[in-house]
Amino acid sequence: MATVTKRELVVKISNETGLTQQQVFDVVQKTLDSITESLSRGDTVVMRNFGAFEVRETKAKIGRNPKNPGKDVPIPARAVVKFKPGKEMKEQVAVTLPLIRERKETEPEV
Repeated sequence: MATVTKRELVVKISNETGLTQQQVFDVVQKTLDSITESLSRGDTVVMRNFGAFEVRETKAKIGRNPKNPGKDVPIPARAVVKFKPGKEMKEQVAVTLPLIRERKETEPEV
């Protein structure tokens, strides 16, 4: 599986649009900053056909210390970001299952 970095995304968009990489970077960064700012206020961010980001609360729970399994460790409640993909994204991603399985078969185990 490949990982796409912000830099690679900026270069691709720059090549496709003719905008400079700095212009594209500024727009991408402003978009991400705006999403983060909205989520930090507890707002839900919805992008039609892409998906929705929302903040949810995880409940407090008791965990185990891996170095000392006999000792309980309290894990406090916290806010986490959840992403729910939109219909078009779901449809496009659904067809990649054979590709994912093929890659798993050909990748060497670590």
